Amino acid sequence: MTSKMLYKGRILGLEVQEVGLDNGRQAVREIIRHGPAVAVLAQRPDGRFLFVRQFRKPVEQALLEVVAGNREPGEEAETCARRELEEETGHRPQRILPLGFIYPSPGYVDERIDLFFAEVDDKPGPARPDEDENLTVVLLTRTQVEAQLRDGGICDAKTLAAWLRYELRRDGAGALSP
Repeated sequence: MTSKMLYKGRILGLEVQEVGLDNGRQAVREIIRHGPAVAVLAQRPDGRFLFVRQFRKPVEQALLEVVAGNREPGEEAETCARRELEEETGHRPQRILPLGFIYPSPGYVDERIDLFFAEVDDKPGPARPDEDENLTVVLLTRTQVEAQLRDGGICDAKTLAAWLRYELRRDGAGALSP
């Protein structure tokens, strides 16, 4: 196996590997190296869910998404989830529960996204998004979220996965099971 890093940027790298297949043949794999990230589905005491709308240059449109961000080197996933939630929305989590993790596109990127559900306070402080982020906080009821999911208004993979994991963990009374 040979490997060559073609590009190393601030948040990702592009590596090309020549690999041996089980059938004895050789193949080339182009792999995007991306550090770990988190995504947080958050709910306020009034029952509304926190989302952010932000323009995503690769797809040339603003997407409705859960709060998300990249982990700093050595940072634990839950610590990152708490930090990102406060930075992007101003809300502090009162309770946070892990919902598992996903590989959003494992055919060519090694990124792992840890998913969380958070119950947040109802009095947010000031949001402090990163300098290169331009986002708007959007509050949605469960009915509005379901309509966005059904009608394609939410098309971001990590958001879909976080909502699915959240729904699968709810008990008959609406509470999350551990």
